[in-house]
Amino acid sequence: MNTPPHKAPLSEDTVLQATQEALHRHAGQKGNLLPILHDVQHTLGHIPESAVPVIAQALQLSRAEVHGVISFYPHFRQTPAADVVLEVCRAESCQAMGGEQLAAHAQQKLSCGFHATSADGKVTLEPVYCLGLCAQSPAVMINGRPHARVTPAKLDQLLGTGA
Repeated sequence: MNTPPHKAPLSEDTVLQATQEALHRHAGQKGNLLPILHDVQHTLGHIPESAVPVIAQALQLSRAEVHGVISFYPHFRQTPAADVVLEVCRAESCQAMGGEQLAAHAQQKLSCGFHATSADGKVTLEPVYCLGLCAQSPAVMINGRPHARVTPAKLDQLLGTGA
């Protein structure tokens, strides 16, 4: 996954502070790894590599165990997303209504695959496995806002990329 060129790296102090705050918020809870990871990502926009050993040590886990959880769940990102996050529904209903072609169009238009950012750093492309708009397939979400009955032309319009 490539990092958008306009995103400045976070300072180690910022990463450490956000990680320690997440650890503190979830201290003593059973199964607190996922909530901690969600907190770190919510605060920083991603889970920096330098947060992994801090979390691992605090939870008495290996770095590999923490990294394994981060890499297993597609929601977690290890690099910052672009300012625009495009999620294309990959569920069966959307696939049956043109979602495969829409996904291929998005990848071609952005010149990147899923879990990646366009070369210009403006759009991060992610798969999502149901937006709950099955009766209005295919669907996408752009920065948390759902859009239904999306065609390649409508997607271009939504992204402002033109034909």
